[in-house]
Amino acid sequence: MESSSQHRQPRKRHSVLVFAAVMVVVAFVGFLVMVFRTDFRPDRETDDGRGRVTSVAGSEVTESPSATPTRKPSSASPTATARATTSTATASSASPRPSATSAPRAVSGAAPLAGRIKPDVTYDGVATFYDAADGNGACLFGPTDNVMTAAMNTTDYETSKACGAYVRVRAASGATITVRITNLCPGECAPGQLDLSAQAFAKLADPVAGRIPITWTLLSPDTSDTLSIRYKTGSSAYWCGIQVIGHRNPVARLEVRTGSGWSQLPRTEYNYFLSEQGSGCGGAIRITDIYGEQLTVDGIAVRPDVVQSTRVQFAQH
Repeated sequence: MESSSQHRQPRKRHSVLVFAAVMVVVAFVGFLVMVFRTDFRPDRETDDGRGRVTSVAGSEVTESPSATPTRKPSSASPTATARATTSTATASSASPRPSATSAPRAVSGAAPLAGRIKPDVTYDGVATFYDAADGNGACLFGPTDNVMTAAMNTTDYETSKACGAYVRVRAASGATITVRITNLCPGECAPGQLDLSAQAFAKLADPVAGRIPITWTLLSPDTSDTLSIRYKTGSSAYWCGIQVIGHRNPVARLEVRTGSGWSQLPRTEYNYFLSEQGSGCGGAIRITDIYGEQLTVDGIAVRPDVVQSTRVQFAQH
């Protein structure tokens, strides 16, 4: 009996050792599985501490911040990124496909390129009236069915910079009328004075008055119209005059693209921008309003005295 007991003892010890070894292996395998699932997932995301989540796999997504950020108003002044990056689409001359710059459109703020006439400023003056006939005038926009127009005094006309501007005129009685500047009032008109069409004056006062005190302010009107481009009569690839029509805000400058970049054209009193050497005639045109917004138009052929519509318009302010 004693020898039988001594023979079974080693077998029991051997079984315990085998069982312990198996448990160690199982525990180690389980550990490896947990590590693999936790740390080696290809889509695991890590936070770099700046609100951006980067995937271990290499793709990048943006994490929404816990609080809604306040959107800063865009500057009215053009900047290198907000204003100078232009995306131009080319099309036929009859139906150009212009595009605005990728600049964010400001809805308020100063007008850094404004001349004498600035937004949010009330001007004092007097209103007179004249026979506007078909509504054409020194700005050379051409005849119009809407004769709610006015001629600007020479000082505020500012070498045609006032052309196309919309102003709201208020009489002492409280009556108001919105007119578009299409003409120049000669030297007898003082600064601040508007020479209204007879139809516009009649909405403010009895024409018998002849002359009334007024205040007026620049507008950026609500409109669904887009602006147009017209080449002056006689324009060619060697000399051209370019005019902007139907713009919501006053135009501050016009540039044409040349081999060396953008070239700003001088403005005339009759509201055309001239390229006397033909530089850029028939090429891309960049138009800037008084708020600094730039619109670039391409595909406008040199077709003298033809109004060519575009698909762009300045932002409302």
